[in-house]
Amino acid sequence: MNPFKTLASLAILSTLALPRCHGADAAPALYLDPGQPVDARVADLISRLTLEEKATLLNHRGPTVERFNIRADQWNQCLNGVQWDRPTTLFPTCIAMAATWDTNLVHETATVLSDEARAIYNGWHLDTNAPGQHKGLIYRAPVINIERNPYWGRNHESWGEDPFLTGRMAVSYVEGLQGDDAHYLKLAATLKHFAVNNVETDRQKLNAVVSERMLHEYWLPHWRDAIVEGRAQSVMASYNAINGTPDNINHWLLTDTLKNDWGFQGFVVSDLGGVRTMVEGHEQKKMSYEDAVAQSLMAGCDFSDKEFEDNIPAAVKDGKLSEARLNDALTRVLRVRFRLGDFDPFGSVPYSHISPTVINSPEHRALALKVADESIVLLQNRGNLLPLDKTKIKRLAVIGPVADRLMMNNYNGKAPKSITALQGIKDRVATGTEVVYTMGGLVGGNPDARWKKESAEIAADPAAELAKAVALARSADVAVVCIGTTAAIEQEARDRKTLGLTGSQEELVKAVLAANPRTIVVEMSAGPLTVPWLAQNVPSILQAWWPGEEGGHAIADVLFGDVNPAGRLPHTVYASEAQVPPMTEYDVTKGFTYMYLNGAPLYSFGHGLSYTKFSYDHLKMSSENIKAGESVTVSVAVSNTGDRAGDEVAQLYVHQIKSSVKRPVEELRGFQRISLQPSETQTVNFTLPAEKLACWDESTHGFVVEPGAFDILVGASSGDIRLRGQISVLR
Repeated sequence: MNPFKTLASLAILSTLALPRCHGADAAPALYLDPGQPVDARVADLISRLTLEEKATLLNHRGPTVERFNIRADQWNQCLNGVQWDRPTTLFPTCIAMAATWDTNLVHETATVLSDEARAIYNGWHLDTNAPGQHKGLIYRAPVINIERNPYWGRNHESWGEDPFLTGRMAVSYVEGLQGDDAHYLKLAATLKHFAVNNVETDRQKLNAVVSERMLHEYWLPHWRDAIVEGRAQSVMASYNAINGTPDNINHWLLTDTLKNDWGFQGFVVSDLGGVRTMVEGHEQKKMSYEDAVAQSLMAGCDFSDKEFEDNIPAAVKDGKLSEARLNDALTRVLRVRFRLGDFDPFGSVPYSHISPTVINSPEHRALALKVADESIVLLQNRGNLLPLDKTKIKRLAVIGPVADRLMMNNYNGKAPKSITALQGIKDRVATGTEVVYTMGGLVGGNPDARWKKESAEIAADPAAELAKAVALARSADVAVVCIGTTAAIEQEARDRKTLGLTGSQEELVKAVLAANPRTIVVEMSAGPLTVPWLAQNVPSILQAWWPGEEGGHAIADVLFGDVNPAGRLPHTVYASEAQVPPMTEYDVTKGFTYMYLNGAPLYSFGHGLSYTKFSYDHLKMSSENIKAGESVTVSVAVSNTGDRAGDEVAQLYVHQIKSSVKRPVEELRGFQRISLQPSETQTVNFTLPAEKLACWDESTHGFVVEPGAFDILVGASSGDIRLRGQISVLR
């Protein structure tokens, strides 16, 4: 990519790139004056547009409006790596970022993503002949759909099963993407998919039947956090219906709740083909494209596909769409684009200085490694097999169908040079250590053409591969078996068929463990793996997710003790598939998540071990009695009682002792990741507002804090509570 131009060239190119007026509009235009208020500029531009031009500007991939030289933004993606046709930094997947329980690190990661996105934009904006895709600054991330469904094919895009954790991660991610300038947006984040969306099967016509209470207590709180606190600029309406009304035409969802109750000032965009699902997909009275467009806009959807451009003029002329609503939609879309700097001289935008040289820079690779290091969860470590002493290992066997594979999703860029688990271990072993490898088994699945590159199995004889694995394990000092999932198992449009291991992977682990009791399993999956045999028999297990371009080094860092693992599970690992209610059940009180789980899990929400030990002492509360509208401060002393430095994630849960409705056994209401040297103690403080003790009252249609006693629970996970206290909410 060409370097930045001289200031003189920059000024010329910036002028050429600006929107313009022609003919009667050639006089100085208020909308082109950066000194004017944004809303006044938007109103001025809208007053100059024809009906057809307005319709064109509401097609997110529409043609340029030539009279004003306004180009469609074209949008882009950046979940854990900016999507481009050349390499960008590949971070661990979002579920792995959630496993760090480190909001500051998530903010730092999103800042890097937005740096690279701006750098790409700056490169082609300053040189219209620059190679690569020429897309704008509206980005379709993050995905904050909640992981109620452990089979969901897109769990790798999500942030776990808990609304509180997801909300904190969403705010950090959105703020990192959008930047901290008071006037200009760095990028415009698009939250997706709104709402009650976490099933891929028949997703374009699915109807989620969910109670008012569950909507407000479980399905919507994290969306509100990302809108009200994170100030996300865009929201994508999902394909599914809620209680019979498709989200794209759901006035209660898009206008009453999002825009009126939450004060959302940005725009709503349909998912790709969202209007078409109104015509073809949902089980409802068939409607024309004109009616589907009109109903979508009147319900609160502001931005969409070519159907908007083609049908808005007729919808207005036929009285199905009001001009006031059309202008409101356009105001919302253009307000974001003005704040992105699309109508200002290029050099006046503070983010225009970000150079393409930052893309996948050494500093960004180092951050990708840090995120991967922090995300790895030590699930179990019987006999302290880990960490391995690399000086005592002469021969190490690396085995498994994902040991030498990079797992990606469809919203990454092109992969840069990436480190697999096999390569990472080779890079980190002591000089003279022999590392031997075989695939050993198959992941299986049913790859289609779209995912063939990522998920196709290497042609091999399974029996012969298993025999190789056994022979290598028997001859090695230690065996590391890498198992998991690929895009052939879990991905967009593909829900998982089982929570267990697919293909021949469990058979592989059993055979290797029988050959060598010093066997470590590394799980590389997105969703939870229900593997009770492994939990009962394998001494040490790591959850390493799909860990990005530096994932192999991170795995090796943890195996050899260069990094003390401190990742924590952002979801429940169910003990059996029989524990999971049907996917058509949207009432989480029926057994979903750690909050309402029936029976004991295989691994608890928030679980993760360390190579050191931590103690919890001196639980204190600023008051034992609070009223609605007040807050209590909960403090606890956390000490590293072991002989290694390490991170601990202190977690605060609450439980309402008596209530008018079924309430969670535990509910996360605070967490903090801290670093402690041996013998060091830190005091962790949590602020607990009374509103976080509330439940939804369907008779008054609002949250209420019921008077009574609440347990205050502090510990290392939802299944490892160390200290208990109690507060009372007074009338």
